[in-house]
Amino acid sequence: MSDAERRVWSRMPAGAAEAIAGLSGSQLQTLLMPVMRERAARARPADLLRRWREDRFVRPAAADAREVSRVEARLWELLGDDVYGVQLSPVTPLGTCTVVSPTSQNRIVSATRPVEVLSDPTNALAIEAAARRDQQGEVHVAATHQVLRAQVFGPGMGAHFRLFALVSSARDTGSGRTEARLLTRHLAYWQRVLEPVPGAAVRYTVFDSPPLRERFAALDVPLLREEPDRERGRGYYAGAALRITAGDVELGDGGFTTWTAQLRADAKERCLISCVSVERLAGLG
Repeated sequence: MSDAERRVWSRMPAGAAEAIAGLSGSQLQTLLMPVMRERAARARPADLLRRWREDRFVRPAAADAREVSRVEARLWELLGDDVYGVQLSPVTPLGTCTVVSPTSQNRIVSATRPVEVLSDPTNALAIEAAARRDQQGEVHVAATHQVLRAQVFGPGMGAHFRLFALVSSARDTGSGRTEARLLTRHLAYWQRVLEPVPGAAVRYTVFDSPPLRERFAALDVPLLREEPDRERGRGYYAGAALRITAGDVELGDGGFTTWTAQLRADAKERCLISCVSVERLAGLG
């Protein structure tokens, strides 16, 4: 427990933490809903206005919605017709991120019901892709979503922002062929998106995977640059990671993950994710 957590639990009766932890999902929801009702009943209009001004979770984003919409429309126009556009729910199953990747639940806004506010569309799309794999040999899905994250990013950075995400999933055929096919699709798409952006590049790092290193070396993609010393993302991404940049501006990232393999309990499943910040892309003019 953190110091803050210990201080809160020290005010509770002995055994309260264990008792609450032992509740089922529906029992915990029943316990928390009247608490939320009581807190909402005590709120006044002035409280709402104060929270609107001060709470980073609810303040509107700084980006102009019209410019973001224009860039977003172009992202959809450049996407292939065989990529299914998913309208994601504002919430996803509790544990959507932490169950399949080394991410802390403290970074995610959890709800009183067994759901959490969507913090990363790639995780939700991986679940959708895993479900679609029952009927399809290869799945490509995309979504754009305003995501909310609990961690503090620093001055000038909002708690919520808009991401455009692409996720592909297929069964492994050996020697990195499936990964190469998925990678070629994603890179071709980002090449089209970034063509008018000055200084744009897709940087890649291979983590301990000779077959993937050979596949990357064989690709003829003008924007592709190797970033061999990168360590960020090791353990989160499996085999290789991507970083999408425009000069010093980081637009997004991606890489291969084990998410669909875990979701389908099949080690032969392959999954590639990539995404960009729509607001940062719009900010480049």
